[in-house]
Amino acid sequence: MDVETKIDVIMRPPTEEIITLKELRNLLETNEHPTHYIGLEISGLLHLGTLLICGYKVNDLVEAGVKTQVYLADYHSFINNKLGGNWDNILKASKYFVEGFNFLCPKAKIVLGSDLYKNNDEYWKNIIRFTKHISLARNVRCLTIMGRHEGEKLDFAQYLYPPMQAVDVKTIGADIPQGGMDQRKAHVLARDVFPRMDWKKPIALHHHLLMGLAEPIQPKSSDKLDQVIASKMSKSKPWTAIFVHDSEEEIMGKLKKAWCPERVVELNPVIEIVKYVIFHEYESFEMERPSKFGGDIEFESYDEFEKDFVKGNIHPQDLKSNVGRVLDRIISPVRKHFEKPANKKLLEVFEEDQITR
Repeated sequence: MDVETKIDVIMRPPTEEIITLKELRNLLETNEHPTHYIGLEISGLLHLGTLLICGYKVNDLVEAGVKTQVYLADYHSFINNKLGGNWDNILKASKYFVEGFNFLCPKAKIVLGSDLYKNNDEYWKNIIRFTKHISLARNVRCLTIMGRHEGEKLDFAQYLYPPMQAVDVKTIGADIPQGGMDQRKAHVLARDVFPRMDWKKPIALHHHLLMGLAEPIQPKSSDKLDQVIASKMSKSKPWTAIFVHDSEEEIMGKLKKAWCPERVVELNPVIEIVKYVIFHEYESFEMERPSKFGGDIEFESYDEFEKDFVKGNIHPQDLKSNVGRVLDRIISPVRKHFEKPANKKLLEVFEEDQITR
């Protein structure tokens, strides 16, 4: 595969941004198999955003010849009080995440944070070295990467999160760190500081954040990215998230209540599923409709579909029922994989977590 074809594969949705494209091209011209990582906190059940969107891009990178790594950040999960800050439950849940990503991204290497840090004095020395190059104010501005805001009351450990995430890039040896758009500040921080430490500047890849099914949240800030982050699909709002374990009935029930204004594409969660999930998996999208509403129709591209929706030729209810039907087909293999007795046991930790709350 030539360099331009690799770039096309890396840039296709759900990629939203590369910092920078020029650096990526140079990397691919000089390194046939660069390294990558995406870091994930270990918390609740996997949904379309955490497994499918992240996993799709990992698989795109594999196709482009990149050595991919899925980094399960157990230390970061503990710092950010995931699963109630229960270390044992975080480790149990990590096995569930391993199973999910091994299934969807079989060619990616899985790395656990506690294994990476074990007996690794150099990592902790590098944390100190890194923090000598940033101010407290700059560090605080990066706290949004962990779903926190600057004015929020935090424990001191949470202030370690941004420098740890930045130094992870160096420690895991990633040329291309990947994250959602909400991780942009951490990657920019690494790009700013690494040259001062004579470390190689990483090339940041940011993928789209899939919206939850509820009406978009309007944050205090007028920044569109802040609204996208505030409205992203989240396991903490299960009624707005489609989990990889959801049955067809559950998928249909959630989509029936989903925010989907007529003719509106921007910040429309049902449209986003069409663009980032259905058209990633299929070259066309066939909608089934009664003849009195125009009959069945097939779209060969997302752009073709979007134009018809904006014109008002597709009713939201028809769209929701068809998205649910196709989504069930996409999720079904993952769902069935976790219905195997051995894998089903991996979900018990989340039930324990609910009981202890």
